[in-house]
Amino acid sequence: MFANREEAGKKLAEALLEYKDKKVIVLALPRGGVPVGYEIARALGCALDTIVARKVGAPGNPEYAVGAIAPGVRFVDESVRGIESIIADETEEMKRRMEKYKSGSYARSTKPDVAIVVDDGVATGKTAVAALRYARAAYPKARLVFAAPVGPPDAVALLRREADEVVFLEAPAEFMAVGEWYASFPQLKDEEVIRYLEKAGTSRVRSV
Repeated sequence: MFANREEAGKKLAEALLEYKDKKVIVLALPRGGVPVGYEIARALGCALDTIVARKVGAPGNPEYAVGAIAPGVRFVDESVRGIESIIADETEEMKRRMEKYKSGSYARSTKPDVAIVVDDGVATGKTAVAALRYARAAYPKARLVFAAPVGPPDAVALLRREADEVVFLEAPAEFMAVGEWYASFPQLKDEEVIRYLEKAGTSRVRSV
């Protein structure tokens, strides 16, 4: 159990300290991954930015993921009927968030040796896969790491096929939802995401 995302981020940062003296970028999945990514970026002294990936829920059952999208990436079970309108809606929301968070602008000049994709936890891993495929295309020469505080073993196995390294603090066999592993797990607002991104950018400028 983690007290909150900030505590989880600090603990996850400790597991990633081997990258402290390397050229690193932290790419957080908003909204929940941003506080976690902030703590990692602060510990490693590196840039923090976002990858806006969106879960694609099943028609009539939006909580059940049949895939995910990221910019230029479509990781979806194409056998599911009636998902095109859902994908269209999620694409619009993805574009809105990318513009709102200025996604990509915080690390525009960064050419990392290591790209760490971060979320506050994974359930199926599908959204993380979409994010990793985007990061792989964006930073083809970088070592690609996925890091999260918690996720079930099958999701961990899935992500190991996509990333060069996968770091989880907990991988419980009995897993229902990410939120059950946090004492405090509030939904973040856009404005909170932006504050974390701006604070990370300011802190990095001061430390350089």
